[in-house]
Amino acid sequence: MSATGSSKEICSTKIGWSDLADKVMGGHVLTREEALSILDSEDDEIVDLLAAAYKVRRKYFGNKVQLYFLKNAKSGLCPEDCGYCSQSKIAETEIPKYAMLNEAKLMEGAARAVEAKARTYCIVASGRGPSNREVGHVASVVKKIKETYGLHICCCLGLLSPDQARTLAEAGVDRINHNLNTGREFYDKICTTHTYDDRLETLKVVREAGMELCSGLIVGMGETLNDLVDVAFELRELGVESTPVNFLHAIDGTPLEARQELNPRQCLRALCLFRFANPAVELRVSGGREVNLRSMQAMSLYAANSMFVSDYLTTKGQPAEDDFKMVADLGMEVVIGDHDSFLAWKAVQEGQSKTSCCEGTSTCVTPEKAAAGCHA
Repeated sequence: MSATGSSKEICSTKIGWSDLADKVMGGHVLTREEALSILDSEDDEIVDLLAAAYKVRRKYFGNKVQLYFLKNAKSGLCPEDCGYCSQSKIAETEIPKYAMLNEAKLMEGAARAVEAKARTYCIVASGRGPSNREVGHVASVVKKIKETYGLHICCCLGLLSPDQARTLAEAGVDRINHNLNTGREFYDKICTTHTYDDRLETLKVVREAGMELCSGLIVGMGETLNDLVDVAFELRELGVESTPVNFLHAIDGTPLEARQELNPRQCLRALCLFRFANPAVELRVSGGREVNLRSMQAMSLYAANSMFVSDYLTTKGQPAEDDFKMVADLGMEVVIGDHDSFLAWKAVQEGQSKTSCCEGTSTCVTPEKAAAGCHA
């Protein structure tokens, strides 16, 4: 990460991280100077900084960890030139390339999400944006997934029109992921085939359609500390519900293949920034965590409260079992997805079984009652 915007260029005041956490939890809005101080903190402050971020995380999310399961629904074949991406038109990476997956394969992914204890199933498709036919296909499958598994659904399909966003919302899509990726000033250094404002426009139409916003960034592409702060503050203004923080996984065959500037401590500082800047927002430690955080992966969950389980789009993650162990070793608990109570409720409705807590005398008549403890 570039040192531009570091203490060499700003007047940095020593900050008490625990005091800052208390202020943020009391409604204080993080300032730019405070944000830069987080990113530019000394290595011997990392433990104190993480402890302060954990205070904020614990207030809003306790010791719960939400899991996301990602399905690459359409791979490669992308006309965009994003420098970090192995699926772009300028990448020379050897990856699978295929058109939109059929219903059976997307449903298979949903079943795997349930097995992986994920609350959210993410359907991701490469490309500038989907065709109306592709949106219709995804909408149809989402309805079936909801009926079958009750999963929380997040779709990442590229630039969307208002009509496409409404179609997805009506199908039951809960959230759209569309990352800003980096700050406005740096954006044209990583992509020239669409603009930062194009991305903001998609987030606008998603919000207008009534869906939640999932938007984040990739750390380590050559941006400055100020660029990272710009993204954090932009996401705050947008009022996003979820922020994935990715760390550049330099993939062979992409323009950024040789850029490997991150160390685990920088990654932890970035996560702390986003926790302090947007204290009540779901913060997800995302792609590149295994290769950049390495032996310090577990520490990321003192700031973040969610993560992807299993694999990413074109790169492998660590085995799900290792993620479960990591969460357990921290004394934290995976949030079992809404689909568990949904499936229990569905079984009762279909006359297949009665939940044990009803003791054969009454049934849970709604998923909400099932989730609350089966007291009909």
